[in-house]
Amino acid sequence: MIPDYYEFQNSTKILSGEFALENIPAELIGLNGKNVLLISDKVLENIGTMQKVIDAIDTEDIEIKVVYTDVPSDSSIEVINKIVKIYKENNCNSIVAVGGGSVIDTAKGVRMVLSQEKDDIMELAGCELITYGKHIPFVVIPTTSGTGSEVTLVAVILDNFKNVKKEFISYFLLPDVSVLDPRMTLTLPKKITASTGMDALCHAIEAYTCLQKNPISDIYAISAIEIIRDNLLETVKNGDNKKLRLAMANGSLMAGAAFSNSMVGLVHAIGHALGGVSHVPHGDAMAILLPHCMRYNLDKMRDNYSKLLLYIAGEEVFVNTPKEERAEKVIETIEELLRTLNTEAGLPIKLSQVGVKKEDFEEVVKKALNDGAMIVNPKEAKREDILEILNNAF
Repeated sequence: MIPDYYEFQNSTKILSGEFALENIPAELIGLNGKNVLLISDKVLENIGTMQKVIDAIDTEDIEIKVVYTDVPSDSSIEVINKIVKIYKENNCNSIVAVGGGSVIDTAKGVRMVLSQEKDDIMELAGCELITYGKHIPFVVIPTTSGTGSEVTLVAVILDNFKNVKKEFISYFLLPDVSVLDPRMTLTLPKKITASTGMDALCHAIEAYTCLQKNPISDIYAISAIEIIRDNLLETVKNGDNKKLRLAMANGSLMAGAAFSNSMVGLVHAIGHALGGVSHVPHGDAMAILLPHCMRYNLDKMRDNYSKLLLYIAGEEVFVNTPKEERAEKVIETIEELLRTLNTEAGLPIKLSQVGVKKEDFEEVVKKALNDGAMIVNPKEAKREDILEILNNAF
């Protein structure tokens, strides 16, 4: 069904392929961004992933003015403001981000502050308040296949003082260029491959079922689900396969493009709260919560879940499952996948396995209820509903 009104935007240029990194200099020249601030993290610096990017872009036409690698596991207000100052002091005129969700969200925050010619990101707190501003050329190179942040209009940034993750949302957060190169994810351990892959799957499923869904976001979501279905387990088992890694990178990107326009719901609202209160890694939270939140939404989403069975389990399972059983079969298929990933990669499938304490539940519920992702969930959730989901997931 076509909504009475919807919006969709995906303006980021995609470079996808084994030698995509080597095309970055031409993109930076075209964007007039020859003096680069490169943002990454210590892990990628230590294992040599960041150096591969430096080798590809540090040419006679492009100068990397400064490299910043002290990005924490959760992007923070303080770090963003610090990098803004470094950018200005070193006369940079472009940003290249190499990393996972935290690095990319940090870079988005830096670009956001610079484009609005501010010094403190908290001056921009709020939804849809950000105008185009000054153009800061921005290239993103994801090193995980999960967040989809390389094509999203969202940045999630931790407020350490309030112990809450803040969402900044604007179409002007989208990077100019996103680069999918399989060399960037070849060293991912099995557990992180599984966790980030489930994050991408969650993005696609919530994109397909949230109130803001539309025909274009549906196409991206369905394509992402099929790619992840066909490649996640094999990638966990054969992580050195470049074709598999590139497939998962594309699946993650498509899921990101889908939810960037349709938004996410209950899984992310509770997951954000668990990240802020109990410091649960985002992908782990998504994996653990997904089937429980789907069961909560089931009475509102039965038809949509039934349609998803074809894409998440394949034609044979879809045809052989009675129509009235297809919605439940989708959830069962996801639970079976999670059990397999737990066995193959040690992916946690219960909150008790990631350090969550029941005494934290009330604070998690409070923050989840105030999370913006709640707005577009297909079914309203109250305090007792979230508590039940948390207890079921524990």
